[in-house]
Formats: sequence, C-alpha cells, structure tokens
Amino acid sequence: MSRPLDGRTILVTNVTHFVGPPSVPAFLAAGARLVCHDEGFADAERAAAFGAAHPDAIVAPEPLAEDCVAWAEAEVGPLDVVVSNDHFPAHRILVDAAGRDDFRAALEALAVTPFAVAGAAAKAMKPRRAGKIILVTSAAPLQGLANYSIYAAAREAANGLVKSLARELGKANIQVNALAPNFVESPSYFPEALLADEAAMAKITRQIPLGRLGKPEEAAAYLVFLASGQSDFITGQVLAFAGGWA
Repeated sequence: MSRPLDGRTILVTNVTHFVGPPSVPAFLAAGARLVCHDEGFADAERAAAFGAAHPDAIVAPEPLAEDCVAWAEAEVGPLDVVVSNDHFPAHRILVDAAGRDDFRAALEALAVTPFAVAGAAAKAMKPRRAGKIILVTSAAPLQGLANYSIYAAAREAANGLVKSLARELGKANIQVNALAPNFVESPSYFPEALLADEAAMAKITRQIPLGRLGKPEEAAAYLVFLASGQSDFITGQVLAFAGGWA
C-alpha cells in the first residue's frame, strides 16, 4: 500500500521545538525520507542522541537552517518539501515597555530566518519546477493578542511572506503555505508547569471554541497533508490551526 509521502524527501528545521517533535514520526510513518535540522545539533552528544532515538531520520550537521538546504541537496538528494518550523518565546510585554532590540530578536527568529530558508529552498526547487515550502507560523496575528504585539507582528511578517512567495514561485510550480497554530500543546509554548495549573488552563481553554488545546499529533497530520500531493492545488494559504479561535 502506498503512503502519502512515499518517495518524498523532506527537511524540517528546529526539529526539537514547536511542532517538530510530533512531525518526525508522522513524516516517517507517511513514507518520507526525513532530514532534520536543529541548532542544538551543534552539540555532538545531542545530535547523536536524536539520531539514536530516530534511526530512520537523517541528522543535518549545519547549525544554520538555510545552510541545511544546500547540505541536504548535496548529501541526501533533491528536497521535495522544506518545512521552516520557527519558534521564539511569546513574551508578554507592553508596547511602551518594549525596545527595538526586543522586536529585532523576534523578527530575526520568526521572519528573517524563514525568509532565508525559503530563499534557499526556492533556489534549489526552481530549476526542477517542483517543490513545497511550508512555514510553521502562528494564528496569533489573525486575531491579535493584547500585550503580545511583538510576537504577533513578527508572525504576521512570516504570514505575509507566504502570500507573496506563493505568487512569486507559483510559475515554478512551487507551493508555499503556512500552518498557523495557536493553543497547541508544545513545551515551546505550554510547559508542563502551565499544563498542570488547572486555573490557568481553564482560563486559556475558555477562549477556544472547541474548549481544549490542540494535540501535537493533530498538527503533525496537517503538515503531512500539506507536504503530500493532495495539496498540490493549494498555495498562498495561512491555514489556522486553533480550534476555532481564528
């Protein structure tokens, strides 16, 4: 029986963060040849531990996400899908208390990095006239979040990047979309201490029409769909994954 990602080579960045952990088993189970990047892999022990836990995945040695694209193309083979799985702390900070450096740090992680990754992916994919670029962003800017203007604005920059790149790269048959989560279980944004705080979680889940947090494996299943041939006619979309909040 064929699987949705059989024959596809996929690169996932920041694989130990945000929706990276659930995406690894999901992509492998769907048949993908998976290349994994993480800045933490600069530590040889961490890279080895990840490789031992996921023997079917390929660990990329490059610390910069965009450099992993060229490395994978040379060492593994043509990339069919590049997933820029970007994360940065959603700091609660008032606009009149924030400084330029606060904003710059968020923009670097959540807008500049996916821009560089998308550029490297486009350079590799355009001559082949095929490929998919998926940015993992956030649904936060789709509604706006009081006291989180820096985070929401940086994520909106990435969402805007998706819409523009879809038009730019469509003529090369490259689809560009965003998975935009909010309220999804992840240690990056919902650490164990917060999940264990019943009062805090009740306050959070009251905002969500479905009344619960999204499960990591649900986000991973969405990524599998976007990486598969079933999404070939979808591009330029910022796909909210937020339980009806956005």
